[in-house]
Amino acid sequence: MFHSSFFVFRNTALILMLLLTSSVSTFAFSMPAEKAKVEALTIISTPVIKPTLAPVNDGPYVFVNQQQQLESYWLCQGDVVTSVTETVNFPLSISACNMPAQIHALTSIENKVLEFSGDYPVAALSDFHGQYDVMIELLTNNNIIDENKNWAFGKGHFVITGDIFDRGDKVTEILWFLYDLEQQAQQAGGGIHLTLGNHEVMVLNGDLRYLHPKYIKTAQRLNKPFEQLFSQNSILGNWLRSKPVLVKVNNMLFAHGGFHPSLATEKRSLLDINTVFKDSLIKAELEQPREGWAKFLHKSNGPIWYRGYFAQDKGATSAEIDMLLKHFDVKHIIVGHTSQKQIETRYQGRVIAIDSSIKRGKYGEILFIEKGKKWRGSLSGKVLPLYDE
Repeated sequence: MFHSSFFVFRNTALILMLLLTSSVSTFAFSMPAEKAKVEALTIISTPVIKPTLAPVNDGPYVFVNQQQQLESYWLCQGDVVTSVTETVNFPLSISACNMPAQIHALTSIENKVLEFSGDYPVAALSDFHGQYDVMIELLTNNNIIDENKNWAFGKGHFVITGDIFDRGDKVTEILWFLYDLEQQAQQAGGGIHLTLGNHEVMVLNGDLRYLHPKYIKTAQRLNKPFEQLFSQNSILGNWLRSKPVLVKVNNMLFAHGGFHPSLATEKRSLLDINTVFKDSLIKAELEQPREGWAKFLHKSNGPIWYRGYFAQDKGATSAEIDMLLKHFDVKHIIVGHTSQKQIETRYQGRVIAIDSSIKRGKYGEILFIEKGKKWRGSLSGKVLPLYDE
C-alpha cells in the first residue's frame, strides 16, 4: 500500500510541477508583450514638452499714419509698448526698453543710379541672416565702423548683397543699424549699397518659412502678419522698397545670387533688369500677376536665386562668364547667396563669392578692394589673401 501510495503521490507531484512550470513559462513569455503595452501607453500619455521662448524684446516697428505722425510699436518682455510722435524735424530719435531708432525721413527716396565709380576703397559682404553681434564684431575689427558703431570707412563704398532677414533673432537690430549707418556714410562722402536678397523678397511677399520663432511671436503679439510690419507705410518697409537688386561699383558687378548668361545673350541692361525686377517686387501690390521676363527674374535663374556659378553640372561655362563680363563691362561678378567657409573665387578670380557663412553666428569675412588689390578681412580684423582659383 505504501508503495502504491508513493507512486500516486509522485505522479501527483509531477503533474503539479508541470502545471507550475507551464504557468511560470507562460507568465515569463507574456511579460515583454505586457511591458511593451504599458511602455507604449506611457509614451502615448506623456505630454510633449516644447521649448518655451523667452519673453520677446523686439522693435521698433514704425509706421507713418494719416496725420503724418510716427506710430511706433515695441515688444518689451512680451508686452506691447506703443508711442505716437510728431514729426517736427529730422533726424528724430525714438526709444523704448533700450531699443532705439533714428528716423531720417517719412519716406526713402529710391536712388535710380546703379553705377558708381571713383578712387576709393570698396568693401563687400553678404548674408547677415539676423547675426547682429557677429556683424558688429566684423565691421568694428575691420574699421568699417568705430567702437561706438559709427561710420569709420570715410569715402569708402560698402556693398551688402542682401539677406538680412531670416534664420537669426536680431534682424530688427541690423535693419535699424544699417538704415542709420547709410546716412552717416553719405554725410562722410562714402556710400552703403544694400541690394535685395531672396530673403528680403520672400519676407516682403509673406514667405516666412525661415523666420526665427521670435518674429512669429512678434507678429502674434502685434496682431499683424509679419510681412505687414514692413508695409509701404512703415519706415523700414519703405526703405527696403527703395533698394536695388544689383549695383556696379568701378569694374565690379554685385548681386545677391548672380546673372544668368541669357541676360548677356538677350542684351539686357542693368537698368532694365533692376526696373523690371523692382516693378514686380511684391505680388500683393501688383495689379496683374508676374509674367514673362518679370516672372523669369523672380525665379531660380533670376538675380536673387541664381546659383549657376557654383553648380557642378549645368552651371555657367567659362565662355559664358566672359560673355557676361564683356556685356556688362566689368572684370568681376561678386555674389552672395551660396555659402562658403570663407570668401572665395571661381573662374580664375572672375567671380567672387562673398557669403562666408555669417548666418552660422560664428565667423565671417569682408572682401576689400583698393587700388587694384584684393584681400579678405577676417572676423578678428586680420588681413588674409584672396586666392584666385
